[in-house]
Amino acid sequence: MNIKVLNPGLFTTIQDLGRPGFQKYGVVVGGAMDLEALRIANILVGNKEGEAAFEITLIGPELMLEKGTLLAITGADISPTIDGRDAPMWRPIYLKEDSLLKFGPCKSGCRSYLAFAGGFKLKNIMESKSTYIKAGIGGYKGRTLKKDDIIELENSKEASIDIIKRISSISSMNKYIFPKWYVNHIKRTKGKVNSIRVFRERQFENFTQESINEFFKSQFNISVKSDRMGYRLNGVKLNLREPLEMISEPVYLGTIQVPPDGNPIILLADRQTIGGYPKIAQIASVDISKIVQLKPNEKVIFKKISLEEAKILYFKREKSINDIRNALKFKVYR
Repeated sequence: MNIKVLNPGLFTTIQDLGRPGFQKYGVVVGGAMDLEALRIANILVGNKEGEAAFEITLIGPELMLEKGTLLAITGADISPTIDGRDAPMWRPIYLKEDSLLKFGPCKSGCRSYLAFAGGFKLKNIMESKSTYIKAGIGGYKGRTLKKDDIIELENSKEASIDIIKRISSISSMNKYIFPKWYVNHIKRTKGKVNSIRVFRERQFENFTQESINEFFKSQFNISVKSDRMGYRLNGVKLNLREPLEMISEPVYLGTIQVPPDGNPIILLADRQTIGGYPKIAQIASVDISKIVQLKPNEKVIFKKISLEEAKILYFKREKSINDIRNALKFKVYR
């Protein structure tokens, strides 16, 4: 089956879990910004969790689907419709025939994920189909989608076919079919100050006590200069106790580093492999999905937790995703 792009949207790319095994060669990890949303979308259509999907940013595309397929939409509420009718999110949808899938502007959040059963028929570059635009590799021709692009899907796997069989039992009349149930997810509220949990990083003690106090009690705004590499924050400036000479060291998804201007930067999917700026904190992995769904000018405040607390939250999140995977095997489609 092929997907024809009628309108590419603002910034639509193909992303999977990225290239985590190639940092030692200076290759960025990349991949989906909201890994949790990507994983759940793939689970819902019977794919492996790391299969590539569309990452849709702020304004979505218009896609013509030429044949029946199974898909799922997760992440930000980006106003999806199928042939002009509102389409549900966070559940599998089976399309029986040619359909127009259209997305509008974000109602809440920043990035949506659209997964198809079987995934995309594209070459792996360094074990990944993720698009890294600065290097022009991965995804579809190493770039964002463009009008009239045609992208081929792989055949559905056994798990996807099983979901299609069960979901088809709901109705034989409708052009597209979906169950009443859906995966519970965070519902975002506009204008809310978002609390992000962090734990101390290696250079935490090198910052002045005043800066540390301000870091945890002040609000920061997401800068308009933010991108997939990192979110720049506007707010109180953070200062070191004294000048610090550093050897560059590895950085991670959610590392918060502070350059000489004192404005923190949250490193994200397309971050560099090493960094030479002092790091004040690391975002707990469970809150990465929360931070990457924020748009420019939205506000954040940081909450300090311990590394042990971050680990507990991580294991709870993984159990929750595993529960979704197991529940889908026995779900009644009605």
